[in-house]
Amino acid sequence: MKGQTFLPLLTVGLGLSVVSVQAQSSITGIVRDADGLLPGAAVTIDGTFKGTLTDPSGAFRITDVKPGPVTLRVSLLGYQPITQTVDPASTAPIVIQLAKSAIAVDEVVVSATRANQKSAIAYTDISRQYLDKLNLGQDIPQLLNFTPSIVTTSDAGAGVGYTGIRIRGSDATRVNVTLNGIPYNDAESQGTYFVDMPDFASSVSTIQIQRGVGSSTNGAGAFGASINIQTNQLQEKPYAETNISGGSFGTYKLNVLAGTGLIKSGATPGHFVLDARLSKVHSNGYIDRAFSDLKSFYLSGGYYTKKSFFRLNIFSGVEQTYQSWGGVPENLLKTNRTYNPYTYENETDNYQQDNYQLITSHELSRNWRLNVSGFYTKGRGYYEQYRPNDRYSNYGLPNVVIGDSTITRTDIIRRRWLDNDFYGSVFSLDYNSYGKLTAYIGGGLNEYKGGHYGEIIWARIAGNTNIRQRYYNDNATKRDANLYAKAYYQFTSKLNAFADLQIRRVDYSFLGFNSQLQNVQQDANLTFFNPKAGATYTIDDENTVYASVSVAHREPNRDDYTQSTPESRPRAERLIDYEAGYKLQRRRVSFTANAYFMNYRDQLVLSGQLNDVGAYNRVNVARSYRAGIELESALQLAKKLRWNVNATFSRNRIQNFTEYLDNFDNESQESRQYSETDISFSPNVIGGSQLLFTAAKGLELGLLSKYVGKQYLDNTSNESRKLSPYFTNDIRVIYSLKPRFAQELTFTLLFNNVFNELYESNGYTYAYISEGRVQADNGYYPQAGRNFLAGVRLRF
Repeated sequence: MKGQTFLPLLTVGLGLSVVSVQAQSSITGIVRDADGLLPGAAVTIDGTFKGTLTDPSGAFRITDVKPGPVTLRVSLLGYQPITQTVDPASTAPIVIQLAKSAIAVDEVVVSATRANQKSAIAYTDISRQYLDKLNLGQDIPQLLNFTPSIVTTSDAGAGVGYTGIRIRGSDATRVNVTLNGIPYNDAESQGTYFVDMPDFASSVSTIQIQRGVGSSTNGAGAFGASINIQTNQLQEKPYAETNISGGSFGTYKLNVLAGTGLIKSGATPGHFVLDARLSKVHSNGYIDRAFSDLKSFYLSGGYYTKKSFFRLNIFSGVEQTYQSWGGVPENLLKTNRTYNPYTYENETDNYQQDNYQLITSHELSRNWRLNVSGFYTKGRGYYEQYRPNDRYSNYGLPNVVIGDSTITRTDIIRRRWLDNDFYGSVFSLDYNSYGKLTAYIGGGLNEYKGGHYGEIIWARIAGNTNIRQRYYNDNATKRDANLYAKAYYQFTSKLNAFADLQIRRVDYSFLGFNSQLQNVQQDANLTFFNPKAGATYTIDDENTVYASVSVAHREPNRDDYTQSTPESRPRAERLIDYEAGYKLQRRRVSFTANAYFMNYRDQLVLSGQLNDVGAYNRVNVARSYRAGIELESALQLAKKLRWNVNATFSRNRIQNFTEYLDNFDNESQESRQYSETDISFSPNVIGGSQLLFTAAKGLELGLLSKYVGKQYLDNTSNESRKLSPYFTNDIRVIYSLKPRFAQELTFTLLFNNVFNELYESNGYTYAYISEGRVQADNGYYPQAGRNFLAGVRLRF
């Protein structure tokens, strides 16, 4: 089986995580500010995985400290972080005093929706430094590929253009994405299209991935995971930067970034800041003709005082991608892996998205802070298609009569348009007692107006018909409002518990079929209550356990509503997510084990069944679940050798499933019953590894490995409809130096898939009955074999 070499290595790496280390010295102390003690401050030892949080009395204790002076790093949101050298041999408690930040910090606007060490949920924080090491032009999903429980894919096969992400088997429509706490998912499809944000990672400061239901957040309900992206990070000093990269398949990225820092006026402290980025990304794609031509800009202006700040972000992306949605038929995989069924020269997707965000934060007192943001997103574009021998009747056009002949079909070129507006506001009122209680009240209100229409721009035989008319026109409106309250309470120095309550209301108006199969404006109105609770118990400064239970609901998407009648509409889905975990932090080892059981009711899946309007709509399955364990470890194997490794082992099942097959022999449908089948696109094993070696000052060598187990293309667990497991390995070389003429000069070389693994990361299947037997047409999305990217980063 592919990946046989990866799993034993994974076992060794995770096993090393729990090797005991004999305790040595310890450090005790308190953290305070000018007004009193500071609980919740993070105290870590530089160069190790050791760290802890101060308790309700501001005290901390760190054990297993090596002999000799060590450097403590102490940080707390809203305060200036400091480092202090201490000697563990001294038995006297140390006192560390933090000073309030001279200006408000950007991170406060996302603190209400982000997880922390007391949240009792599974999450991963990703820094700007981590992203910079991989950011050579590929989309955000590809940059997150080595984090736990993630599977990524690319339609064009090279990581640029239309890319996808699944977390614990949940696709992008079930992953809540926010930008600076502002919802980003498309309101109707509920998906996220990272192709509309080219090179956005270059403007990102941090990303947090919450797996499972996670904490209450804004926007579409998190039904498998959340991705919380923050762009705002104050750069107090002026800077300029450029990144140039290129490689296989004609891929290249060019960008320029610059910032003013805090603009001072003489001796007056600075308050204003301006940041900007301009980017161009291009790739010809691994798949034939699957080019991507992407442009974007990011502009942000801020005004900062000691207690408040205002940020105006304006960013835009323009994409043109040649369509590679069709996949490669199974019978061509061995002979023509880069096959693209589309040959019309302008079979392209064209879209522009403009985003405007006004973000504000205000300290009302030492204990209270108010964050309020408003946003507006404008999207518009189309995809163009050549349709050979299509029927006039499909477009409401009359047949063409020429002499005695009636022509019912012709070749046409059509454009399907989207023209949408998305706007609203989010807020949170944050309370910190600087003792036992931290609490948040927050929520959001947004409205989406989507215009959907189609045009014929050319027909080979048009006769006297005006083909330029719109052949469909559908305007939809969706309103989404939510309100949440969450609180963390420190019952004892070791026990912290949280409660999180959210109510969400969705009102959707759309053009859909009624019971008489007439296409008329309709409405769907849903109200959801999503409670969550959990507890964290700190055994000592090295060992922590936690557990939580969370409820989430999710409404059907646009196609579920528009391709059915009120009588055949699917119901909303419900998820109860149980999580429990253990964390270990030692000098040279960090280890986390997280177990989860995600219990679904009425999960929506494709079954092949035709509904009452003749559409292959999704249907509810009564019971299904995802159960697994996520293991994650970081090991300092030697002074210059570090290993980050993770693995997910899971079981993803539908308890009872009915498959419907079109029978072309008698033009009917037949059903087949299954029990305990695998949920599609849900591998039982996912593993990621990053083995990093600092060969010399400024020189890092990395071996990046990814294993993904077998996935089924549908929900029948049929071995003839699957994606085979795959195991890829990349080699990364990074060399950084600080020349006299610049702050930093970095060269990066990334060899992807060095062993030329031929694999497919996504696909589809259509099963049917013909000539008395079940057959299946499978399509696959091959990913690139051996390829490379190289880049240079220059920062002043």
